[in-house]
Amino acid sequence: MFEDVRNKVSGLLGDDASGHGMDHIERVYRLAMQFAERERADKNIVALAVLLHEVDDYKLFGEESAKNLTNAHRILDSYETNDETKSKVIEIIRTMGYNKSLEGVRPNTLEGMIVSDADMCDAIGAIGILRAHAYNASKGNEFFVRTLGPESGVKSASVYRSAKTSHSVQHFFDKLLNIPSMLMTEAGKQEGEKRKKIMNDFLMELFREEDAVIWAEYLREFNNDSF
Repeated sequence: MFEDVRNKVSGLLGDDASGHGMDHIERVYRLAMQFAERERADKNIVALAVLLHEVDDYKLFGEESAKNLTNAHRILDSYETNDETKSKVIEIIRTMGYNKSLEGVRPNTLEGMIVSDADMCDAIGAIGILRAHAYNASKGNEFFVRTLGPESGVKSASVYRSAKTSHSVQHFFDKLLNIPSMLMTEAGKQEGEKRKKIMNDFLMELFREEDAVIWAEYLREFNNDSF
């Protein structure tokens, strides 16, 4: 079943070039399985939720699909998944994601926390840097514009969703550097801290090479405020 689900998901996401395709799914899958092992969670529920968590993403399939989880329901129903399993998987997908967290909606099961943490961890660290660039490049944005000053302030879910990021580096402060404090499992928190250090070291070196003094100072202040 899992391989068949993976194939259906690949058919939906195979052409994605924004950082939400099958390479993302496979990384989150591996990480979530590691977390599930450490946290002693139900691996079957975790696996299904990971495989299906992007198939109704509003950025790829629109708001209506995201609201109704149209593709996730269709795929689960095609395998006559039992009601309990389907309910658990749908609830995980419905309650995970950065936008949902800004609205105060978070997973309330161990399996949901694991899938959410693994997904968020894939947005940060070395892979996160590459994904941020890939997504912004797909929107025609540059990676860093040193002449633009940092934009401060926490965005609400509605503002964040509709905002147009001017360059990838601003996205680190809008979202990526905030993620480690939002992780819910011990396994996720440990992984998140490792990846946050990678991003901080990268940004500080970027700002040094670009002689972007204002941005370097902003990063120091940002990190002090987050502790």
